[in-house]
Amino acid sequence: MTPRPHPRLSLNQATIKHASLAEALDVARGAGYRSFGAWREPVAEVGLARAAELVRASGLRISSLCRAGFFTAQPGAAREKALDDNRRAIDETAVLAAAGAPGSRAVLVLVAGGLPEGDRDLVGARARAAEAIAALAAEAAAAGVTLAIEPMHPIFAADRGVVSTLGQALDIAEAVGPEIGVVVDTYHVWWDPELPAQLARAGASGRIASYQVCDWVTPLSADTLLSRGYMGNGHVDFARITRLVADAGYGGDIEVEVFRQEIWDAPYADVAARVAAAFDQAVAPALG
Repeated sequence: MTPRPHPRLSLNQATIKHASLAEALDVARGAGYRSFGAWREPVAEVGLARAAELVRASGLRISSLCRAGFFTAQPGAAREKALDDNRRAIDETAVLAAAGAPGSRAVLVLVAGGLPEGDRDLVGARARAAEAIAALAAEAAAAGVTLAIEPMHPIFAADRGVVSTLGQALDIAEAVGPEIGVVVDTYHVWWDPELPAQLARAGASGRIASYQVCDWVTPLSADTLLSRGYMGNGHVDFARITRLVADAGYGGDIEVEVFRQEIWDAPYADVAARVAAAFDQAVAPALG
């Protein structure tokens, strides 16, 4: 008999990227998961009202909604468009969390975005991201949504995420207000020598809104974004990082978010089972 997945394990939809929302929820529920990390694109495919119905029928908790952000553009039409999209994402997060089972978290994951075309001012782009988060903070708080800044590995600073370290994410969060959180994603932060101190800092102010796990696998793929793998297949010390996150006071769901082509191409149920087994081996022992 296949063991039931760990009660804090959440299947992030990105791990079974090609599944529809209905399929992904069915896979998670069928595999015995209790929690699910949603993505906006599959929600948009069916519409928010239908997505909420599917979540409600699944009986699963929602651990987060990925993703919004991408607001580093200079002032103008493109920036206003990005802010409007983030406002819609705030509404989507609130609706899906309300539809989820008790314990669902209204957490909206924010990826800052990279450098605008032709722009080399990394500091300025990061400042504009901070300004955008500040502009959205009151609306998110009114909706009961936590804006969670996800730092990305520096390899993505040019095209995806100008916020590269947990320390930078916390700098922004602390400057904006107590309602802003951070995402700790092992793929993006495992290398950081300041990680223990910054996790303690995040814990002291209760800002860890999401913990995501997957491995850093070498050799890197041609598309570095797809160099993730199942926990235990790469270089991340999950026991150490998970203990640090636990010591920082985070007790919520833990999402497995893997971007890798051969995993996306595998049968969804097989992936869900592999995720649960890898979690039990690499992550769960550190949870106590």
